[in-house]
Order: sequence, then C-alpha cells, then structure tokens
Amino acid sequence: QVQLVESGGGLVQPGGSLRLACLASGTNISIYALNWYRQVPGKQREFVAAIGRGGATIYADSVKGRFTGSRHNAKNTMYLQMNSLKPEDTANYFCQLVDSEAGTYWGQGIQVTVSS
Repeated sequence: QVQLVESGGGLVQPGGSLRLACLASGTNISIYALNWYRQVPGKQREFVAAIGRGGATIYADSVKGRFTGSRHNAKNTMYLQMNSLKPEDTANYFCQLVDSEAGTYWGQGIQVTVSS
C-alpha cells in the first residue's frame, strides 16, 4: 500500500524559508511523476510544482523563482524548498504521486503559515 507522509511545515515570518519533505512507502518513487499542491480552506486545491522522473520541474506562476521542487529517489523522498515566503503562501500543502496504472496517491497534508 502506497503511503505519503509530509513533514517540515510550520510557522514562519514573511521572507523566511521552509523545506517540506514527503516520504513515500510501499513503492519506489523513481518511476513516477511527483507533484506538490496546496489548499486554503474554502478554496480549491491548487497546483504548486511538478517534478518529473528525470528531475525536470514545472511551477505555478505564483511560486516561480521562490520555490524549488526536487526528489531523492534513493531516499524515496520528494522536497519543496520554499524561500521568500509570503502571507499568501499560507495553506495546507500536499504531495502527490501519479501512477498512470494504479491511480493517484496523496499525502495527508501539512500546514504552512506565513505570518509576522
């Protein structure tokens, strides 16, 4: 059974940094596309970053230049380095693994709060 567990969230001041991690179990992440999403209560979940199997990345315009997605296949872990954080980055952040045959898996989410 595939499970994804996020860590690294918390409270940070505007302009600060956080690094989220997502540890996968029950599968080998090396063959899958990995994504980060975020959601604010009352709003739809929105795309943040995609990390391809070869490490290529795509970002939402709102985080481009500030966030960096990466993966460490040997550790079965994906990361989201978030710099220059803004109050509008406050959200619950989710990691996602896409298996084209078996479906989509989500982590439980982790809260990031940017506030002074």
